[in-house]
Amino acid sequence: MKKFQWLPSLLAVLMAAAGTAFLAAQEDEEGFVSLFNGKDLTGWVQKGGDAFYKVEDGMIIGECNPEAKSNSFMCTEKEFGNFIFKCEYKVLVPGNSGIQFRSHSEGDGPRPHVFGYQCEIAPSEGTSDTCRIYDEGRRGHKNGIVWLNDVDPEKRAAADASYKPDDWNTIEIQCVGPSIRTWLNGNEVTNTFDYMDMSGFFGLQIHAGNQGKICWRNIRVKDLGTSEWKSFFVKNNDGQWELVDAYEYVPSCWSFTEKDGHECLWGHHTRNEQRDGLVVSCHNYDNFVAKVDYMINGGNSALYFRAEEVKTPWLLRGYQNEIAGNAAEAHIWHTSGTPSDPPGRGWIAEGTPEEQKAKNVSVVLNRDKEFTEQIRNDLGWNVLATVALDDHLITFLNGYKIVEMYDPAGERTGKLGLQLHGGADVDMWFYDFKVIEITPEMKALIER
Repeated sequence: MKKFQWLPSLLAVLMAAAGTAFLAAQEDEEGFVSLFNGKDLTGWVQKGGDAFYKVEDGMIIGECNPEAKSNSFMCTEKEFGNFIFKCEYKVLVPGNSGIQFRSHSEGDGPRPHVFGYQCEIAPSEGTSDTCRIYDEGRRGHKNGIVWLNDVDPEKRAAADASYKPDDWNTIEIQCVGPSIRTWLNGNEVTNTFDYMDMSGFFGLQIHAGNQGKICWRNIRVKDLGTSEWKSFFVKNNDGQWELVDAYEYVPSCWSFTEKDGHECLWGHHTRNEQRDGLVVSCHNYDNFVAKVDYMINGGNSALYFRAEEVKTPWLLRGYQNEIAGNAAEAHIWHTSGTPSDPPGRGWIAEGTPEEQKAKNVSVVLNRDKEFTEQIRNDLGWNVLATVALDDHLITFLNGYKIVEMYDPAGERTGKLGLQLHGGADVDMWFYDFKVIEITPEMKALIER
């Protein structure tokens, strides 16, 4: 029997390893709750088209109805903001599909229109779109843009190689504030930012078409709360609009008034005013997403961020997300301070790769003049947004990324502000000026 003396030791090692793996799996699933009871569609409601959904053997099965004219969605009744979502899926009959998240619906009919973020499920093996982000029913296929995120080729290849045809695959989606990340079978596909939705429902999509049959199981979510926008324009107890946690510089330039059904902050001055008219936040913001809706009737403006107060006619030194009514819209300008301060850096993302390298910046995206002019609304409202996370800076115009860059030499904190450029005839309306701070806890999740 001596030759078997190692058996108890080996069993102990195996049991210990199994126990460690079990504890790790438990920790990985800690805080998750099931969205599907495995028996019926309690807590779910069908929206959109007329695909067929049923529950069978602990799965939700969705099958294409060739008669359906629009996409179909089996949606959670409950909405979520920040979360980690996990599920398994299997393609039984190839057909386009996806998982809606932070989504919404509109319309009073039996099948209301669904719109919002979608984590793509490609129809067959060998495609490279699964886990990319599509904006269903809203921005998708507009202005020459299909996907909200670019994909790293090496990560995409690893995810594609992990795909198991005719078997179960896993999808993970994480949303924290403006951050959106996805994984296919544990391989990261998406790591991007957007500002349009901070909460909404989940939905299992069956795309309109001739065929498609998909099943999902083990659908679960870890609820991380919801990021709430903080507005700088609020209505007080007397029903009057006022600034909160912000102040006016050159107050004669600013007043609240109604415009197109919105209560707006109207900013205006003539070229005789050499000072910038400004609305400046009282507090500094490090990492954040900020946005403002605006209409420009003349002059030059900007959304300042990570700016410091200086003793100049323009008061602030730092980054500007440009509002100009021209091709420079949503591009990043850096303003100078006093003569004793370091000089401003001008258009940071512009120039050749060599010039960008000399500025110590790494530019991921810098939209050209034609695209900016294509999406800008010269006669109505526009939306400008900025995401800042350490040295990662992103600007948006009307829902589309304009500049994405890394700027290690730039400021990491400062004021937010709205500008009326001095020495010019400026006529602007602003509303919905607000911010979400990215806290250290959020940042840790975003970078996990």
